[in-house]
Amino acid sequence: MANTSLQVMGLVLAIAGWAFGILVCAAPWWRVSAFVGDELMVTQVLWEGLWMSCLSQWGRLQCKVYDSGLALSGSAQMCRGMCVLSLFLCLLAVPLSVAGLKCTRCLGDAHESKARMAQIGAALFLLAAFFFLVPVCWTAYAVIRDFYDPNVAAPLKRELGPALYLGWAVTVLILVGGAVLYLGSVSPGVPAVPVFGRGGKANPPSTAESKPDKVFV
Repeated sequence: MANTSLQVMGLVLAIAGWAFGILVCAAPWWRVSAFVGDELMVTQVLWEGLWMSCLSQWGRLQCKVYDSGLALSGSAQMCRGMCVLSLFLCLLAVPLSVAGLKCTRCLGDAHESKARMAQIGAALFLLAAFFFLVPVCWTAYAVIRDFYDPNVAAPLKRELGPALYLGWAVTVLILVGGAVLYLGSVSPGVPAVPVFGRGGKANPPSTAESKPDKVFV
């Protein structure tokens, strides 16, 4: 039978990762301006995200949404699409997982159907974690590559923003939540026992086997 506590714990972890994933996707703190070179502008910090960029100067924060998504680089558009796809998969996985929980009454007493629904929801969570991990890792790789590239001008160099670190934590939450939900929905292998009749009693032994044959003299 499915383990209710594991199912609930896995679903809570996955939903928490999904909620933080929305914040990470919308946050402008994916990349931050690097202070390299001879002149340091410590009073002005530039933050860049997937949807907007923000300029922090003298304690004031001014944000601006990108004018055109098509004007962004191919990698930025790919990161946008994969993050949105990941969040959409989580959106599909939540109602499936809730309907498949053993403690809910969405599908009545159909335990096999409920377990299958929960497993599908868990698989969607695992797939969503993969799609969320790719843009985070790719952005981190691009930032580190450009930082150590001597051909990139110092004002164009960036450092890893706090949203990337939170993105890795989000991936772990969704991944662990989906895995725990799947494990809680898998029934252990139990040998099938033949059951006959409504009361669950086996057929009585035949008369030929229960009584000895009569001997006539």
